[in-house]
Amino acid sequence: MTTMEAIVFDAKAKELCLSEVAVPSPPAKDEVLVEVAYAGVCGTDLHIIAGHMPCKEDAPVVLGHEFSGVAKEVGSGVSHIRRGDRVVVDPNHGCFVCEFCTRGDVHLCQAPANTVGIMQDGGWARFCKVPASVVYRLPDRLSLRVGALAEPMSCLSHGWDRVLPVAMGSRILVQGAGVIGALWVSTLHHLGHRCLVLSDPNQSRRDIIKALDLGVEVLHPSEIAKAYSGEVDVCIDCSGSAAAMETAVSILRPGGKLLVFGVADPKARMSISPFDVYKKELTILGVMVNPFSFNKSIGFLESMNEKYLSFEKLGVGEFQLSQYAEALQKLRERAVSKAVFRVSPPSLGASVASVKLD
Repeated sequence: MTTMEAIVFDAKAKELCLSEVAVPSPPAKDEVLVEVAYAGVCGTDLHIIAGHMPCKEDAPVVLGHEFSGVAKEVGSGVSHIRRGDRVVVDPNHGCFVCEFCTRGDVHLCQAPANTVGIMQDGGWARFCKVPASVVYRLPDRLSLRVGALAEPMSCLSHGWDRVLPVAMGSRILVQGAGVIGALWVSTLHHLGHRCLVLSDPNQSRRDIIKALDLGVEVLHPSEIAKAYSGEVDVCIDCSGSAAAMETAVSILRPGGKLLVFGVADPKARMSISPFDVYKKELTILGVMVNPFSFNKSIGFLESMNEKYLSFEKLGVGEFQLSQYAEALQKLRERAVSKAVFRVSPPSLGASVASVKLD
C-alpha cells in the first residue's frame, strides 16, 4: 500500500477534495505513525475551508486535527507509546524555547504554528505521522469512538480551569448548542451543576439538548434577557456571536463571569459598558486551545464515557471520507451537532505486516 484516500484542502485554489495521496514515510525515532479510526470536523475546519482562518499555504494539506486511532509504527526513541496502542493526538505544540512556552503558556507560542491537521497533514486520511510528544494512550475502557472527542474536550478542560472557581448552585448559561455546547452542559451536569440554561436560535439543535435529559432549560436567544436579566453567574459562550456576548455581559450578576469559548469572526466587534464591568466587577475570560490539558481531557472522557458522550445522545453524525460533502452540508444545515469521519473499520483493516510503508 503506497497511497491512501485523504480529504485535502488547497488554500491557494480554495478547493477541498478527496484525493489519493502518498502513505507517510516510516516514522523517525521521535515520531509515531497513527492509523486513524475516527476523525472529527471542527468549526475551525469550516472557517479554514471558507478562507477565514489560515492553514498551510505552500502545498495542499490533509485537514483533521481531532482524531483517534492505533499506533501502527513507533520510532526507536519513543518509550511511552507502543505499537498497537490505541491513541489520541494533541494537534497543538509550540517551539518549547520561547518566553511563552518556557513559562507554561505553550498555546500562546509566537513561533510559526505547526498544528497537526492545519499546518501539517492531519487525520482526514488512513494514516497520519505525528511527533511522539503529542500522542496519548487511551485507557482500556474508552472506545476509539469516544476518543475522537479528546481534542474538543481538552479545550473545554482548559476553559473550565480558566473559569474556576464556580460555586455549586451558580446559574450557568451556555450560549450555542453545537457539539461544544452539548459537551459543556454534559460536563457541567457531570460535575454536579444543576442550574443550567442553554440558548440557541436553531430549533433542531435545541431539541438535541432537550433530548440529553439533563434538566437543562433550553431557550431561544431572544428569551434570555427577559428570563434572566441580572441573574446569570457564569456565561460560557460557544456561539462566537458578538451580539450574544453583548447580551451575556448585560445579564450577568455582580461578580459574574463571561467565558469567551466560541471562535468569532476576526472582524466581529462587540459593545459593552465599561461602567458595568467596573460596577459589577465582572470578569471576561478568553480561551484558546488546550495547553497541557490532554491528560485532563482523557480523565473527563473516562469518567463521563457513554453515559454522557455517546454520539447518538450528542447528535453526532458519522460519515465515510467519501461522504465529506454531505457531512459538511449537514453541519451547515445544523442537521447534526458534529460530523465525524469513520476512517478505518473497528479492526482497523490490514495488519501492520501487510502494509508497506515506503
